[in-house]
Amino acid sequence: MTDPLVVRREIRIAAPAATVFAFLTDPEKIVSWVGAEATTEPQPGGLYLVKGNGVARGAFREVVPVHRLAYSFGWEGSAEAPPGSSLVEIDLVEQDGGTLLRLTHSGLPNASQCANHDRGWAHYLDRLAMASAGRNPGVDRGVPAEER
Repeated sequence: MTDPLVVRREIRIAAPAATVFAFLTDPEKIVSWVGAEATTEPQPGGLYLVKGNGVARGAFREVVPVHRLAYSFGWEGSAEAPPGSSLVEIDLVEQDGGTLLRLTHSGLPNASQCANHDRGWAHYLDRLAMASAGRNPGVDRGVPAEER
């Protein structure tokens, strides 16, 4: 049985896992596909912070270079999904000259938040795939706050 309050996404990216991992952990690379400012400390207990159309904050729980990330996640100022209230897990699998990214976002409080985060991840994973593959995803118009 599938938990209805979990977002699951897979995307194939035309880049090695090490490149994709860098775009998920290096603040300079993160802002090429999401947000305007990022601060990361990719080690267990380290800060995950991305400022853009809202402020996403959490802490890294697991960091296995080029293979896996897990971090708590939430939005500053949100009563429903505050910082650290959910968990994002990302696995990177080398595959056919590229990388398969598997994302699981669990701990979302309700169906509305789950749907909003699903839309957000669809948008941003597409941008991550472009940036990781060396293409410019263009100016991010973001996902409006009311859709998060």
